[in-house]
Amino acid sequence: MGGVMITRRLFCACVAGGLSLAGTAVHAQSLECAVFTPDRQKSTAPDAAFARLKAGNDRFTSGKSINCDLMAQVKETAANQSPYAAILGCIDSRVTPELVFDQRIGDVFCARVAGNCVNTDIIGSLEYATKVMGARAIVVLGHNFCGAIKSAVDDVKLGNITELLKNFQPALATLTAADGHRDSHNYALVQKVAEANARLTAASLLDRSPVIKAQVEAGEVKIAAAMHDITTGKVSWLT
Repeated sequence: MGGVMITRRLFCACVAGGLSLAGTAVHAQSLECAVFTPDRQKSTAPDAAFARLKAGNDRFTSGKSINCDLMAQVKETAANQSPYAAILGCIDSRVTPELVFDQRIGDVFCARVAGNCVNTDIIGSLEYATKVMGARAIVVLGHNFCGAIKSAVDDVKLGNITELLKNFQPALATLTAADGHRDSHNYALVQKVAEANARLTAASLLDRSPVIKAQVEAGEVKIAAAMHDITTGKVSWLT
């Protein structure tokens, strides 16, 4: 029933209160399936937003994702949306933020571009998600074996991809001779660049967006970088 943990204390409390375990699980699941309203979004602190994403990834990796009535959510969010977080991820088909974090309709904003980098459009989208729509957290989500990062490591030249790969120069600049030969088959090196890119991209939002910086300084929004492991589904947090 969606990964609800029943402890001995909770079991005793349920029995004492005349509630069945099944009823408790259904109630917990109904809370997860409830769409975010403006009031619920506003009352969600940035740290609580990250905790919700972490709990969702735990459900995802343990095979306990919650099944909600998505069409009911479609109807409930038709006139309003109040997502609590914004996620910048890669276009990689194996890294779908809503699935990785076990989120549903109306829960999170998602911006996706190869290599989870930022430009004016992406930053503007994150400003819209937070300042205009009220999201409380921003996650820059990278992943291992990233094709865009591999291409940047190999200095690929191809159409508009050439321009795209310039976004990863700051991350490439973190490499040293100790990292070994610069080649996309050097897994440790590629991983280092991918992690550096996620961290640097998250940090750059404060430099490139006075709007987001003001929200962070006011404690209204928090930013974090994370990495998704495509072999396990697990998300690790870098900041």
